[in-house]
Amino acid sequence: MKIWVDADACPKVIKDLLFKVAERTGVHITLVANQYLFIPPARNISFIQVEAGFDVADQKIVELCAEGDMVVTADIPLAAAIVKKGAFALNPRGELYDLSNIGEILAMRDLMESLRGGMMEDMRGGPAPFTPKDREKFANQLDKFMTRKR
Repeated sequence: MKIWVDADACPKVIKDLLFKVAERTGVHITLVANQYLFIPPARNISFIQVEAGFDVADQKIVELCAEGDMVVTADIPLAAAIVKKGAFALNPRGELYDLSNIGEILAMRDLMESLRGGMMEDMRGGPAPFTPKDREKFANQLDKFMTRKR
């Protein structure tokens, strides 16, 4: 099993936590982004820089991930694509996406996107600020996943 990270928008605190997990467990982690990122020197941590462009990093992750891998991403369409391949996705806020829930989550995301683009123009804004509680939820979910995979 490998862990892939949609690293352009991944919070630094989550990347730091993943580096510690790689060190502690030996799992291979690959960060994918369209801008250079510092990674600690370790044999099981790597970085792939892709060209700038819409969904280029996402496409690379879908291409490279395999059944049973974990992808860390907040991007619902990316999560849906990798779940379709038999992989799992974990949102930086600790929500695990798999075959049992990704269809409903993708449908809700698409509905909200259409509402924001249409009659509900005032529903703009980004996600809530990332909190220590989000980090804790992510860490707990990742730990459960890693325990099941061993």
